Amino acid sequence: MHFIPEPLDNYIVAHSQAEPKLLQQLSRETYQKILQPRMLSGPYQGRVLSILSKIIRPKTILEIGTYTGYSALCLAEGLPPNGNLHTIDINEELVDFQRSYFDKSQYGSQIHQHLGDATQIIPQLDLKFDLVFIDADKPNYPTYYNSIINKMNPGGIILSDNVLWSGKVIAPLKTDDLSTQALLTYNQMLVEDPRIETVLLPIRDGLTVSRVVG
Repeated sequence: MHFIPEPLDNYIVAHSQAEPKLLQQLSRETYQKILQPRMLSGPYQGRVLSILSKIIRPKTILEIGTYTGYSALCLAEGLPPNGNLHTIDINEELVDFQRSYFDKSQYGSQIHQHLGDATQIIPQLDLKFDLVFIDADKPNYPTYYNSIINKMNPGGIILSDNVLWSGKVIAPLKTDDLSTQALLTYNQMLVEDPRIETVLLPIRDGLTVSRVVG
């Protein structure tokens, strides 16, 4: 969904960094072989994730929702040589596909896959994070946030994707729309939590950047 006029959106994309060739290949193969290819971050948002990670220079990244590995590879571009990225996904069928692209990149040894329910895996990770990217099932966004907030290093950044949900967050709420209800709750949680400072960016389907105070 475009939240600004499409010609202007096209201009923005044309004047941003180009998508790396490996990610072009990953995107093509995802569209050819994998269900729901719209779940990809896409080239423009991928470059946003990349440059944010390069600015932050995180030593430890957590990604909740791997899909085919596109966003993980974008985030990994900001890792220092001794940095690590942990990515969690519940879909067993995508593990080998993800790993094939991770190993084609220069970050293969730094990317660690976790298979299963993120709400169960996160508490078991004895780690502190400099950067977290939340891009999984929307009803669990509040749970994911509560699971990671005390695992963030001071000044750490939490990125939350799809927080505008195709504009549904400002449309009349349907009683059976659990995803939109969860996002409404989540967006309010972020703006009211004194432990973070938050800005919601109208990038693609909405990207919130939250910084841990301290």
